[in-house]
Parts: sequence; C-alpha cells; structure tokens
Amino acid sequence: MESFRTEIENPIVQKEIIDLEKKIYSFRNGQIDDERFRSLRLARGIYGQRQEGVQMIRIKLPYGKVNSEQLKRITEVSDKYSTGRLHITTRQDIQIHYVSLDRTPELWSELAKDDITLREACGNTVRNITGSELAGVDVNEPFDVSPYAHGMFQYLLRNPICQEMGRKFKISFSSSDEDTALSYLHDLGFIPKIKDGQKGFKVVFGGGLGSQPAHAELLSEFIPVNQIVPTAEGIIRIFDRYGERAKRMKARMKFLIKEIGKDVFLDLVEKEKKAIAFETYEIDTNAFDGAIPEPLLEVPQVTIDDTEAYEAWKQSNVVAQKQAGYFAIGIKVLLGDFYTDKARLLADLIKNYGANELRFSLRQNIVLRHIKEENLPFFYQELAKLDMVALGYNTIGDITACPGTDTCNLGIASSTGIADELEKVIKAEYPKYSNNQEIEIKISGCMNACGQHNMSAIGFQGMSINSGKLVAPALQVLLGGGRLGNGEGRFADKVIKIPSRRGPDALRYILNDFDANGNGSTFLDYYDAKGEKYFYEFLKPLSDVTNLTEADFVDWGNADNYVKAVGVGECAGVVIDLVATLLLEAKDKLTFAQESFNEGKWSDAIYHTYAGFVNGAKALLLSENEKTNNHAGIVDLFDTVFVESKKIELATTFRELVYQINAVSPSEAFAKQYIQEGINFFDIIEKYRAKDLADA
Repeated sequence: MESFRTEIENPIVQKEIIDLEKKIYSFRNGQIDDERFRSLRLARGIYGQRQEGVQMIRIKLPYGKVNSEQLKRITEVSDKYSTGRLHITTRQDIQIHYVSLDRTPELWSELAKDDITLREACGNTVRNITGSELAGVDVNEPFDVSPYAHGMFQYLLRNPICQEMGRKFKISFSSSDEDTALSYLHDLGFIPKIKDGQKGFKVVFGGGLGSQPAHAELLSEFIPVNQIVPTAEGIIRIFDRYGERAKRMKARMKFLIKEIGKDVFLDLVEKEKKAIAFETYEIDTNAFDGAIPEPLLEVPQVTIDDTEAYEAWKQSNVVAQKQAGYFAIGIKVLLGDFYTDKARLLADLIKNYGANELRFSLRQNIVLRHIKEENLPFFYQELAKLDMVALGYNTIGDITACPGTDTCNLGIASSTGIADELEKVIKAEYPKYSNNQEIEIKISGCMNACGQHNMSAIGFQGMSINSGKLVAPALQVLLGGGRLGNGEGRFADKVIKIPSRRGPDALRYILNDFDANGNGSTFLDYYDAKGEKYFYEFLKPLSDVTNLTEADFVDWGNADNYVKAVGVGECAGVVIDLVATLLLEAKDKLTFAQESFNEGKWSDAIYHTYAGFVNGAKALLLSENEKTNNHAGIVDLFDTVFVESKKIELATTFRELVYQINAVSPSEAFAKQYIQEGINFFDIIEKYRAKDLADA
C-alpha cells in the first residue's frame, strides 16, 4: 500500500493512516488483542457490522456541511470500496457499509485528499458535532453558529483530553431558540444569544437518550463566544477523570452528574481551569463571512409544465433564507439512503448552478442552500430527474429510522422496514397530514435510541415478544415526546408493546383518535389531556399474542421467520484490562507527550503524560486484583495499595504527583518537568512489575 501514502498532504493524517495499516497487520497476525484493536478502529470510524467479516465506515462531517468535491470523493470511495449506497445518520454523518477491514487505510487516504476524516466518528470520543442545517440562512437566528461549531470540531479533533473516555460525548449547536439541533438531549448543547450587543450562547449540559433518557441541565444563560471552548474543555476533562469506565450502561456524563450532583461537578470544572491553556479562545469566523458565491454557469431558464406540482413542492420543501431573494431546498431522503449515481449529479448541480454547498440534516435529509428565487424552477426540474422532489420534507411522513437489523449488531427488530411501511400508510391514507410538521415519528431498532425514538411525538423501539412457543419481532410504542425550544424538551412515555406487524394499525389507531378527539389542539396537548392510560387502553387489543398469525413471525423487510440475534455492541468500544496492554499504552502516552512537547503543544503534552500516569497505575492495580471504575478512583487507590503500604516509594503521594495537572498552569517548564516525572514513574512501576513476576 505504499502508493497512497505519498498523496496525503497532511503529515498527521498520513501518520495515522500508516499506523492503522500497521495495527491491522498486527491484529491479523495475533499481536494485538481483539478488544484492544476494537478500541483503536472505532476511534477511526470503523465499526463492525452485523454481517461477519465486513465493516461499516462512518465518515465524520461536522454539522453536516459538504461541498461538491467532498461529495464526489465520498461517492468514489463508496463505489470503489463499498456498494454505492450512502446512508445519512441522525448525527449528520455519512455511513457506507460492507467494507473490508484490510482496505480501510486506503479508503481513509482517498477521503483525506478532500479533507474528509474518519477520526473519532465512533468510539469513546467526542462524536460528530451537529448543527441546525439552516444555520447561516435561518431567518430566526441571532447569528450564524457554523463557525463556532467548526471551531469546536477543529479544537477537539485529535485532542488528548477526549481520545479514550469512558463513553462517547455529544455536542450540538442550534441556530435559534427553535433548537432544531436538540440541545436538551446532548452532553453539551449551545443555543445562540446576543446580550448587550455581544455574541454568546445559552449552554445546557448532561442530556442524553438511550434506555434512560435525561434532560440536559442549564449550565449558563449566556457564555461569550470566546469562552465556549475552554468551557467545553473543562467539562470534558472532568468527565474523562471521574466518568464511569467499568459499567458501560452507566458511563455517560448524565449518570456522573446524577451521581455526584450538578454543583459538585461544576465545582470540579472550576478547579480545572488552571490546567487549561487559556481563559478565552477566539474562533476564526473569517471563512463564514456571509458572502454567497455566484454560480459557475449561467442558470438556464425553464418552463414548468405541471405548475400545480411545482407550487406544492415549493410550499412543502422550499424555505426562505434570511438573505433576501435566496432560498434553501429541502430534499426528503427516504430512511436516509441514497445512491452514488444521484449523489454525483447532485454534486455537479450545486457546483455549477448553486453555491457549492449542501448540508445533511439530523432528520437524515439534504438541504441545498443559497438558491436564487428565479432559479428555483430549474432546480425543481433537475431534482425531479433525480427523483428528489418527494413532498413532505420535515413532516410527519418524513420518518427517522436507524439501520436496525439491516446492519447493526445491536438491532433487535427492523427499523427501516416498519418505517417504510408507515410512510406508505401516511401517504395513502392520511393526505390531510401531508404538511404536518408538528408530529414527528422516529424509530430505533433497540433501546440505544440512535433513531431518537424516545424524544418524538410518536416513537417505536425494536423489541421481541414471546408468544409461548416462538419469538416474534415487536415494537414498543412511545408517545408524547417533543422539542419545546430554547433548550427545553420532553421525552416520550412507553405506552405498550405490540407485534411489529401491527405497527401500521397502531399508527392508524393513534391518528384516527387524534382526528376524532384532538379538538383542534396540538398533538402534545391532546396527549397530555388524554393521558398515557387512555392510549394504553385503546391500543391494548394490538398487544394480544394469543392470536398471532404466521406473518407476525416475519419482520418487516424479511422473508424468513424472525430470530432474535443481538451481537456485541460497539457504540462505546470496551478496552480489555490486561496489565501488559495497559503498560504498553502508558508508554505510548509518554511517547505522544514528548512528540507534543517537541511541537510546542504544552497542554497536549501534559495531558498525554497524565494519561500515562493513570494507565500505568491501573496496570499495577490490576496485577494486584484491584479494580476501580474511573480515573480519580485509580489515583486514590494507587496511594492506598502501593504508596501508603510502602510497596512503592514516591517523593510525594501519587495524588499530589498526578494532580499537578490542575494545580499548575500549562507552560514549557511544567510540561518538561511533568513528562520527566512521568518517565520516572513508569521506570518505577516497570521495575516493580518485573520483580513481581520474578517472585511469582
């Protein structure tokens, strides 16, 4: 694979790709444990599929922004290494499936030619930073949040503070108080505000979905734009140090805040400030100056034959921008899946006749931006050729669904199959709802909520149900969730579990009753007025498993009888706790620290050294059959087991040695001292370990 290495301009990316290639070779030859290798590949966007021997590749696209060149590059990669299908996720990534592990370094190198990364798209990292797809053109926005989302992405990418956390960490930037980026269900959510003429953000933190959804808490009503990066760094550092690592299901930040309390958490963040290299961090906004480029080619004038269809499309899928005379076009993408042949033509369309930009949305759609009003007929004509003018963008019929049992290890029941069926029901039987944007339907194949089912007005979660003899695919019906705006939202109630094949009837029952008894109110007001028990009672007949037919045992989109088969989830990437592996990782951290020091990155060098201390201490504790569930626990227990017992002699306590990180401001002198202390500590524990093995 030597040929691809010299074509990558960024030496950091080149080094990462070569390292991945070496690690794959070591894994294939049995030199790296499967669990350790899993952690490494997940942090590089490589996720094991349900189908054995192939990988899903997640391409990280901050706030969903893509230009023509990047979209074409993605299509080329998909055609060459995958099946030509692109999948838009609810975090504005693109996923491609059925990729050979051995070809992933080459695939990454191809993407890197157009500045596209896989780095930290999966694993225990800061995931893709999401943003409102209309940011920059939203008529209600105080200012464009895009440069701040981009600046945060750039700052955290490859940052040592967030490479091997106990669990993933999610950040969003909404464009306005409408909060379309769903701040309330994120670890960190930002909503733009202007106070006394100064730009800033309302910030909420500690939200999340999963099996136990938690509403984010208020961090501050206003943080100036130049303080959002140090604020985020402080929070991530504390999560990294105190977050749960042993129990995966309790490892998200929401559980840490619940365990120690918001005030204690924020006090720890405050004490961490000295460890951060700066009090303020200015984000460069020059690349987002608001100038709209003229199309490369003159846009042809066209005549629309079916003016009624065109006007319906404009009403349903076209949004006026804050820039006078310009419009955004929403493209409804069924289940987030589209194909490279159409993607290439779409890339040509935006480059030649648009502003060379599109954004993928959190609802798995596409938004074209900066289209002049007089050019809308031409775009309608061209999009119609691509079958991309389906009505119902961001409406009830625009259903969100995760891949479910199609490709995901954790999928219990089909998400995409039932979503497709429900869209057909709405289109055929409920035309009056064609432009209803209040009722959202979201579907997940398991409790992890990648399809965001538990924050929607009508949600479905894949499950299984036992009929006594056979297991049938099932759906948990959830009702009453929704986004309220300005950092507020509500989670849906779990109402009832039904066989999957009765999902369409459940939707019919709900919409029919809403028609009959909603009395002109919103769906959420109607739900609150009736109450959860009311819905349970009228849906109860659908839950009866004594009258199942043969069809009920076949999941949507399948031909064979249902078999519940759940693999090992990789959403968090668990690292195996082997003493030798941890010692090797500790040594690697010290090497990274020295490299960062040589590059003048004092703060990075210090944090790498900190990680070396912790990994080394954890290795020795494990050798004594001592276990802890977070970094802070490791530090305290090492003192108890080794220092206080005089098994290991240090000049100070281990706690005092390690926690210099938040007692001394980053500087060249301290970084140099701290690295040397890390090296000395590693020598001590290596000698202890060698003696321990010799005496065993």
